[in-house]
Amino acid sequence: MKFWPSTLLWRTFLLVAALMVLSMLAWFEIYSVYQNEPRARQLTELMESVTNLTRSALINAHPERRRELLRELSDREGIHVYAVEKNEVVAPLPDRQLLADVLADLKRKLGPKTRMTLERNGERAVFVSFHIDGDEYWVALPSQRLEQKIPWQWLGWGSAALALSLAGAYLIMFRVTRPLKALSSAASEIGRGKMPQPVEERGPGEIATLAHAFNQMTTDLARLDSDRALILAGISHDLRTPLARLRMGIEMSGAEATIQEGMVADVEEMDKTIDQFLDFARESSGEALQDTDLKALLAELAAQYQRRGVAIDSELAAIRPLPIRPRALRRAVTNLIDNALFYAGDREALTLGLRSVRNEIQIDVADRGPGIPAAETERIKLPFTRLDAARGNASGAGLGLAIVERIARGHGGRLELLAREGGGLIARITIPVTASSKPPAKTA
Repeated sequence: MKFWPSTLLWRTFLLVAALMVLSMLAWFEIYSVYQNEPRARQLTELMESVTNLTRSALINAHPERRRELLRELSDREGIHVYAVEKNEVVAPLPDRQLLADVLADLKRKLGPKTRMTLERNGERAVFVSFHIDGDEYWVALPSQRLEQKIPWQWLGWGSAALALSLAGAYLIMFRVTRPLKALSSAASEIGRGKMPQPVEERGPGEIATLAHAFNQMTTDLARLDSDRALILAGISHDLRTPLARLRMGIEMSGAEATIQEGMVADVEEMDKTIDQFLDFARESSGEALQDTDLKALLAELAAQYQRRGVAIDSELAAIRPLPIRPRALRRAVTNLIDNALFYAGDREALTLGLRSVRNEIQIDVADRGPGIPAAETERIKLPFTRLDAARGNASGAGLGLAIVERIARGHGGRLELLAREGGGLIARITIPVTASSKPPAKTA
């Protein structure tokens, strides 16, 4: 729903508020229903008493004093008495349960011929009929006798109680959702390859237990990551020495040149694989953020490849210096370029691009190689993963794109593998930009 909030705090608060308002409306309706019978009885007794007293007064009063009696009733009590006229206009009684109950009680107590109306000949009042010696009369009471006064002070107190209840509900939900929000932020940092600070272990018992478990999980992950890096670095370091001896032995073996070249190539391939293990094990978060001119960094990297005879077209936009980890990002772009060169070869010049799109920086390495099937783009970014077709072969450890993905996530970004129009692949590193460092939209 478009206008329905997405946060647990506001969803729960609005639900509690709706329930409380509906509860108050239900109690008001119950009060109205249960008040109807006593009020109808009270109005019936009032009208019965006024009608009987007026009728008795008129019957027992001296004929010469009746006019004076009627005037006194009108002046003191606001009660008027009229004789029923032949062509008078009597409005029907409104369809209200209270009035129907009052009329039924009056007919039972004053007689079945008793009538009641709220308007006669255009005059608004509470009219009740009675008979004297076969003649019918109306006794009229002011309409105010029928009106119910609204207890505004009770509405005020009810509104105050509702406001206090809603404020209390908000505070309760805020105390519940604040640690959940902290856990969500910490989990997002873990997803970006960072180790967050421990969250506070306080609040309701369940929340404190969850926070403690999360902190323990974070500590375990950090320890496992550190142990993995140490193991990989140790293994890689220990393998370097026998590989060096193996290469030296090959060169001194006196074997045929073709055999030596193949064996040396295998040793070099193993050495490159060890370098990939070291890169993957290396913590990019250990490098401090530095304000870096991305255009200059990528231009220098492209120039290095061009000096080696690699054809690279640069399309680099002018970007304001941004806080990044330059060595890690340089390693990531180098991996993408080497990957493109390996699979695309010299079919066409590679394209190295840099541009700003809304609040993101995009670094593209585009080639005209065989590309990657759309269904495999996420799987190929996993560690130790290679494709059997298209861009896959048996060489390498399958860590190149995993290293790039890890570095991109360490910058709060992502790695995308997109099909290039006309054939080929676009490997794109996307890094979000904060509002304070939003780059200008210029193109070199």
